[in-house]
Amino acid sequence: MQHYDVLIVGGGHSGAQAAIALRQAKFEGSIAIFSDELEYPYERPPLSKDYFAGDKAFERILLRPPAFWSERSVEVRLGKRVETVDPAAHNVTTLDGETLGYNKLIWATGGSPRRLLCEGAQLPGVHVVRNKSDVDGMISELDDVSTVAIIGGGYIGLEAAAVLRKMGKQVVILEALDRVLARVAGEELSRFFEAEHRAHGVDVRLGVTVTALTGDLHVDGVLLEDGERIAAQMVIVGIGIIPAVAPLLNAGASGGAGVDVDEFCRTSLTDVFAIGDCAAHANSFADGAVMRVESVQNANDMANAVAKSIVGEMTSYHAVPWFWSNQYDLRLQTVGLSVGYDSYVVRGDPKDRSFSIIYQKSGGVIALDCVNTTKDYVQGKSLVTGRMRFTAEQLADTSVILKELVAGSSSV
Repeated sequence: MQHYDVLIVGGGHSGAQAAIALRQAKFEGSIAIFSDELEYPYERPPLSKDYFAGDKAFERILLRPPAFWSERSVEVRLGKRVETVDPAAHNVTTLDGETLGYNKLIWATGGSPRRLLCEGAQLPGVHVVRNKSDVDGMISELDDVSTVAIIGGGYIGLEAAAVLRKMGKQVVILEALDRVLARVAGEELSRFFEAEHRAHGVDVRLGVTVTALTGDLHVDGVLLEDGERIAAQMVIVGIGIIPAVAPLLNAGASGGAGVDVDEFCRTSLTDVFAIGDCAAHANSFADGAVMRVESVQNANDMANAVAKSIVGEMTSYHAVPWFWSNQYDLRLQTVGLSVGYDSYVVRGDPKDRSFSIIYQKSGGVIALDCVNTTKDYVQGKSLVTGRMRFTAEQLADTSVILKELVAGSSSV
């Protein structure tokens, strides 16, 4: 049986960064990454942006060239899916029956796209956006597509819509809630992006329920609860992910919608860590609420914390969340978590397509959404980390840059 000092399950951002950080920390033991994909680790955000649009070749979104891994003695096993974990024996078993031992196990599997359960959901032409093969499948069909229905008004759906409009495709966004980005942003930002997409010709439908997808050999439409049928030759489903943690939960790990980890990203299983999208943690930037954070930042920072812990430098995970999204000529940059905010301030004018929304809770700044205002994003981080207090008038005054507010401010 092959045995590794550190076995990493998952070849996304967090798994790759864990291996990189271990070698940077001078860890000399054996490391292996087991990934169920067929490609070396690559960036995920460009899948719904630059890669989908054809602006970046796949080689340009690889996290490292293939030779990097062998040069650093990191064994990368592709097309390998881990099915079971035996924490007592310190081993795992893959789908094809191979058993592997470990001293430390890092679970970095992310999640699988949540799919529709309605009639027609399995028809050809129905796509999700999670990995390279998903996007390659969409690209291969685009020549025969004039209209695309996107189910879900989250970032994936909005980013795909922007790319498709640039391609000249007709796009319909179908969102079950009463606004887009409802789970991750305040109403002001939601309404702004709804207006932007409509201005670019996207048909944005809110508060609608999909009951079926139609078609015989290929999808040709979406049927709504009110009986309307929307003709479409492609359907993209962007309604979230299901954390890929079943093997850990089956092995007795604590969790549910993700696997629970402590401040050091340790699961309840001995010598088993979990990082990235699948790890549910008490986030200090959300007043300790247990959550999963689906972002590159979270993936990388959790990986770095685990690597330090493995080499004996016990480091708790405490990193301010940040995120970005590109749509048309708009660059949204978010710092902090707006969950639970009780007030907000709009800094600048959304009509100028350059503004920030600053979220507060109990008077302290907890997050910023910055649209085409990189300076606010960069300077706003200190407002979030210090949970600084300012009046609405101070925050809204664009004649004063944010860093000038920091001196003399109070924090909670």
